[in-house]
Amino acid sequence: MSDDPDGADTSDDAGTLGYQQARWTDSDQRYEPLLSEKDTTEVEVGGDDSPLPDDLTRDSLELPALSEPELARHYTRLSQMNYGVESGPFPLGSCTMKYNPKFTEDVAAIPDGAVHPDRPDDSVQGTLAVMAGLQDYLGRIGGMDAVTLQPPAGAAGEYAGILIAKAYHEANGEDRDEIVVPDTAHGTNFASAALAGYDVVELPSAEDGRVDLDALDAAVGEDTAALMLTNPNTLGLFERDIETIAGIVHDAGGLLYYDGANLNALLGRARPGDMGFDIMHYNVHKTFATPHGGGGPGAGPVGVKSELAPFLPSPHVRERPEGSGYERYEPEHSVGKVHGFEGNWLVLIKAYAYIARLGDPGLADASAKAVLNANYLATQLDYEVPFGPFHHEFVASAGEQDAADVAKRMLDYGVHPPTTKWPETVGEALMTEPTEIEGKRTLDQLAAAFDAVAGEDDTTLDAAPTETSARRIDQVAAARTPRLSWQALDE
Repeated sequence: MSDDPDGADTSDDAGTLGYQQARWTDSDQRYEPLLSEKDTTEVEVGGDDSPLPDDLTRDSLELPALSEPELARHYTRLSQMNYGVESGPFPLGSCTMKYNPKFTEDVAAIPDGAVHPDRPDDSVQGTLAVMAGLQDYLGRIGGMDAVTLQPPAGAAGEYAGILIAKAYHEANGEDRDEIVVPDTAHGTNFASAALAGYDVVELPSAEDGRVDLDALDAAVGEDTAALMLTNPNTLGLFERDIETIAGIVHDAGGLLYYDGANLNALLGRARPGDMGFDIMHYNVHKTFATPHGGGGPGAGPVGVKSELAPFLPSPHVRERPEGSGYERYEPEHSVGKVHGFEGNWLVLIKAYAYIARLGDPGLADASAKAVLNANYLATQLDYEVPFGPFHHEFVASAGEQDAADVAKRMLDYGVHPPTTKWPETVGEALMTEPTEIEGKRTLDQLAAAFDAVAGEDDTTLDAAPTETSARRIDQVAAARTPRLSWQALDE
């Protein structure tokens, strides 16, 4: 083993470089026991005055009876059997899993922030001011004239954006029924368009991985409501012809929609609104370090150009016309609600705090590191990496190896694998995004894991993972016949 002058471990034994999951077993060599399997006590409950039917009540419950140390150890063991962004690098391309700074949690926990959304405007002026401030931040960052904070996730933001486009065309007396989506787009783009009632026209990529201008020109027409586009795209490539693309769509009477998944590559350097985009959603969990929703409370604000502002969801926050504070109001042609109240406030305040703390120089520095990290890591791999140069991410090819097997084997080297098998424009795709949070030591650790797996045989890959708390699972059975409780599994 040799020492890198920058402090990076350059050992050939990549398996010693990363986080190793714990494997807890009880006396039967099964698993970390459930709390109820450790120790329980019977507690009397209920009473004669219960309004529930007898078949829905019981006289006692078996509850865990554990000391605080036993309880703390149980959950610590479970956490050590898992892998998260606080365990090590998490280079999932497209999904952008990155560390959430803890100061934003402190901001969200301020007691004065715990306000009921039904309180009258005059009693929550501070809350409304922060919302209006975040709308302004996001509008300036994206080059948009108005922003709604209501959508509860990125996909919900997509859907809201398409509803706005639909309402805009209908208000103009146009019945447009098609949305054009590139073949490398996120799956939610296709789903959002279909859910809004549109027919989806898939746009093939050109040989360089970017939009095929001839194919786009042939695809758009009087039925086109919008083109949904990510820039940089899913291959990590900037659409150099974006102004031409915008012209083609606008000349056909359509709108240009920006999927904000990859905005972290542009912060402080370029704005979708300046490129010709009319609508965009912001993935604040990807760009501004809020928790990834995962089906839970997230946020996916939507920005629009001025002509689309009257169609934003309601309620919307604005400064009162007379300048005496802030108010909630319903835009003139609002598409209605896409979520409760003004959105998930405690998620949004984290995004506000992150942007305010970094400021313009910090946001520009984040985009610089996102681009630098992706390009540096791409040059360190033994796998083929087509296309380039890259912005926030790149897609390598596992070649003759199965990308899913590569991903499982990387777990044995103590790092999380990249996204696999997509986009399909690259065979056996390994879609990788190190994000702006990682330093050179971590990037070298990731490269060592990639390169170690690249040199291994099929027998080794087929058996992986071997060093994790859970081994290879039957993914098809898990998806088709899920067992949603421990009791169902035990039975």
